[in-house]
Amino acid sequence: MKLVEKYSDKPLSEIPPLFQRILQNTIRDFYRRQKSRSLWVTLFSSFIPDSDDRETGTDIPESLPVAPDFGCKNNPGTAAEQSQIIELISQAIENLPPRQREAFLLRYWEEMDVSETARVMDCSEGSVKTHCSRAAHTLAALLESKGIK
Repeated sequence: MKLVEKYSDKPLSEIPPLFQRILQNTIRDFYRRQKSRSLWVTLFSSFIPDSDDRETGTDIPESLPVAPDFGCKNNPGTAAEQSQIIELISQAIENLPPRQREAFLLRYWEEMDVSETARVMDCSEGSVKTHCSRAAHTLAALLESKGIK
């Protein structure tokens, strides 16, 4: 689709290399996005119980249960620790500057790509990348300073 949308006016001889480049970049973007997303989703996924009846479609911090067991049966210490970690992560996201928070949540929670996020935020793709990078580094540093790795 990208090839047809953007390069339909190119000569037929240029189509194969363009297709290869588009395919390589799309695959690279997919894996880069997965790597970045897995960093944050992993933090939250260990706190979500394996239950089919939990609510879907809500923000992760709000959808995380604050229940006594979290899947850690008979271990209130672990449950309390996880509850505190969830609260720290939620506060850290709330304390980000507005544009960084917006870019971070759109990219990683809403799973938008860079161009979609740029359209929503009404800025350039480079700005989105910068905001996301700064947000990720800020969150990582803040959480590491609290002893969360």
